[in-house]
Amino acid sequence: MTSIREALGSLWTASDDARMIQQDKQWYTWGQVRTLAERIDAELTRVGAGEGARIGVLLSNRMESIAALIAILAKGRTVVTLNPMQPVARVSADAVASLPQVVLGSETYWNEDEFVAAVTNAGIVGFSFDGIDVEQRCGGEQITLSAERNDKDPVAVEMFTSGTTGTPKRIPLTWRQLESSISAVHGHTGAATGGREPLTGGVALVTLAIVHIGGMFSVIQSLTEARPFVLLPRFTVDGWVDAVSEHGLRVASLPPAAMRSVLSAGVPREKLASLRAVTAGTTFVSPELADEFTDRYDIPVMIVYGATEFGGAVAGWSKPLIEKWWKNKRGSVGRPFPGVKMRTVDAEGTVLPVGESGRLEVSAKQVGDGEGHWLRTSDLAHLDDDGFLYIDGRADDAIVRGGFKVQPETVCNALRAHSAVHDATVYGKADDRLGQVPVAVIELIENAEPVDEDELKKFVRGQLTGYEVPVAIHTVSALPRNPSLKVDRRRLLEMVAELETARV
Repeated sequence: MTSIREALGSLWTASDDARMIQQDKQWYTWGQVRTLAERIDAELTRVGAGEGARIGVLLSNRMESIAALIAILAKGRTVVTLNPMQPVARVSADAVASLPQVVLGSETYWNEDEFVAAVTNAGIVGFSFDGIDVEQRCGGEQITLSAERNDKDPVAVEMFTSGTTGTPKRIPLTWRQLESSISAVHGHTGAATGGREPLTGGVALVTLAIVHIGGMFSVIQSLTEARPFVLLPRFTVDGWVDAVSEHGLRVASLPPAAMRSVLSAGVPREKLASLRAVTAGTTFVSPELADEFTDRYDIPVMIVYGATEFGGAVAGWSKPLIEKWWKNKRGSVGRPFPGVKMRTVDAEGTVLPVGESGRLEVSAKQVGDGEGHWLRTSDLAHLDDDGFLYIDGRADDAIVRGGFKVQPETVCNALRAHSAVHDATVYGKADDRLGQVPVAVIELIENAEPVDEDELKKFVRGQLTGYEVPVAIHTVSALPRNPSLKVDRRRLLEMVAELETARV
């Protein structure tokens, strides 16, 4: 395929009045996006942030973020993603810890004293970007480029994620990985690219937040294919259905939580008549949910499996696979994409026979260094004799809530910071819409007054991202523990069940 940088460069051959991004029913033309991208590029160039520079961006689903991505990637810079869904304190700490030379954010953040102080004290050059305005807000006239650049396999996008491999960390995605991922998806779907005037042809739909790998990949794929797209600021049933209906979309992404929302809303079949399939991933998709959607709308659900570390999906279902195999392979996440190898291993790393469940390992050009090495995930899985992959669970404690991973210890630490809380534990509870949701159980310090659940939720909201806040917080006299002093999960669940019964 054409490189990402070359593909982005070809956008400059598009007509300025070509429709590019639809947001909240309004179309932004290439001319509008180009003007902002060029202004951002000019300011970055002025302060010396050229090829290889690390540019932190508070990414939200808005036109300005897309213009920033174009300005950064088209010149070989690195996008360092920052999540605006987090509280200001965490965004500020993340902006500093990620070591960008420049940070771009909306005016909202430059009105936050804590954010401005953190970025300024770290010596980072900061710019606000709203509409077509780009204004320097802090820092000097020139940046200092890091001497630790990897010119052999440079990074295009650095995602902040809890990932499939354990604790929260930054995942560097190289140009090679992203280009290999796009090629793998085209090889799996048979999608044809090229041969069109830029920003013409069928409209795409970006459903997920672009700070999530699913949303980021959708944007990069649309940009490299020079395809106009609808950018949902956030998922709503009406917004998604309107985009599908207005543009006659043939394929659209629909994560399981969103799929359940569409079903619950009773969307008429005729509104989705153009769809030939929906893709679903980000978290576990139950075969019952997929079948319910297909039975209701006569639209197959192409489940995919991927992770940030892979730069996108590495396995999945296609329509031909569904037609031939779904009845016998329900529960599978599909087959590995072309060029992707998979295996399972035991705790010592010994490769297991086909059919045996163990830690999943993946090898592909878009994985790791692309040299055939195996990346071990935290997913427990098995492969059958026909090459279909089944995810059997997780080897870590991460809770996957609507596609976003919640680390229990992060939530526990937020609760422990309350003056009345002695200790806390958090577990994932099954949820039909979101897959899992976090539930907390706390133990108060001796002689402490009871604390209202709503008060605790309000307290942790100042420290956690919205999806990390527990849906319920139970208080017990003492957390049950096993001989090694770890929380006894079986006894804990029994205690919670008793508490919930007592409430009824």
